Amino acid sequence: MSNIKIVTDSAVALTPEEIEKYDIKIVPLSVQIDGTVYEDGVTIQRDEFLEKMIESNSLPQTSQPSIGTFQAVYDEIHQQFPDSEILSLHLSSGLSGTVRAAEQAAALTNAKITTFDTLAADRAQAFVVLQAAEMALQGSTMSEILPAITQARDESHIFLSFTSLNNMVAGGRLSKTQGIIGNLLNIKVGAGVTKNDGTVEVLLKGRGMKTIAKFNDNVIAKMKEYKEVLAIGISHAGIPEEAAQIAARLNAIWPDIDIPVLNTTPIISTHTGVGALAILYRAR
Repeated sequence: MSNIKIVTDSAVALTPEEIEKYDIKIVPLSVQIDGTVYEDGVTIQRDEFLEKMIESNSLPQTSQPSIGTFQAVYDEIHQQFPDSEILSLHLSSGLSGTVRAAEQAAALTNAKITTFDTLAADRAQAFVVLQAAEMALQGSTMSEILPAITQARDESHIFLSFTSLNNMVAGGRLSKTQGIIGNLLNIKVGAGVTKNDGTVEVLLKGRGMKTIAKFNDNVIAKMKEYKEVLAIGISHAGIPEEAAQIAARLNAIWPDIDIPVLNTTPIISTHTGVGALAILYRAR
């Protein structure tokens, strides 16, 4: 049995099989929709969130787990496995204060805890978590795992495209005028998560779906430049058919890689709106 227990948060994109295999504890973020607060992945699932977001009167709000929630999780693990260490890996600090809440909670418990900022979300966050979980299962020490997950973080990339600017306006990331003009002109956006601070950066803007196609072509061309692609994930906000098509295209190039197609986390879809698609990969 591993002496290191893995904790992460619900911004991650893991399959049920992965969660069970590695006994990963997931701490839920909160989502508020029209005054009702839900726990991500507990009292509301991702497909249900998209439905409620479309119907909501205002943009949903996501919030990090409380310090008390993290402390309770850590204390529970410590009581059950008093001789174990905890490695707590979380959503990018550039997108949320989740990892900071984890750090503060770690100081309030008797458990031996190491926190780690993945500088990512969704499946790219999962690449880092799975690296840690696999090594923990094999009996690696914390000092062995930390350099490996730092490398996994450096090797992980997120590129996403979205087709509507409405949520960007509602979230204050674009002015209303910019949003109206953008929608009238049928502006589409391609973006990436930066490696230095884990924030979202717009990389391409243009009119019509050809912009999205060009963006995805560019991402795939970049992937081909690496010596080795280790993992790929496709995440989406309400467009499963388009996501499956991209996954099939990538599988034709990398047939030995299992590519999960998953609904994206509410913290991403809240800002991008329905119609977003992300290509996430780990390569060296």
